[in-house]
Amino acid sequence: QLQLVESGGGLVQTGGSLRLSCAASGRTFSVYAMAWFRQAPGKDREFVAWITRGGGDETSYADSVQGRFTISRDNAKNTAYLQMNTLNPEDTAAYYCAATNIVFLSTHRSDWHYWGQGTQVSVSS
Repeated sequence: QLQLVESGGGLVQTGGSLRLSCAASGRTFSVYAMAWFRQAPGKDREFVAWITRGGGDETSYADSVQGRFTISRDNAKNTAYLQMNTLNPEDTAAYYCAATNIVFLSTHRSDWHYWGQGTQVSVSS
């Protein structure tokens, strides 16, 4: 079983930055694609970004974060990251790390089989 633990959330002002981390354990990290999702109060959980397995040669982003957020991975540290820049109040949400070993990646929650417990990001105006 793959375990995922997020960290790095917090309170930041509009225009600020945060870097989220997702530490994995229990299985070989490099064979899993990784993703970040987020869920604001009263809303569905939505896709933010994914990165392919292995070297992470491919990434994909939601339109709302394209150009502001960067997903990356360090297989030596069994950790995935989400660098978030130019944050705004609409980015306020609980952020979840997810993993999957399927080949064709998607933005659908059901295709991501392992989940962390989430970390809260709050952006003040």
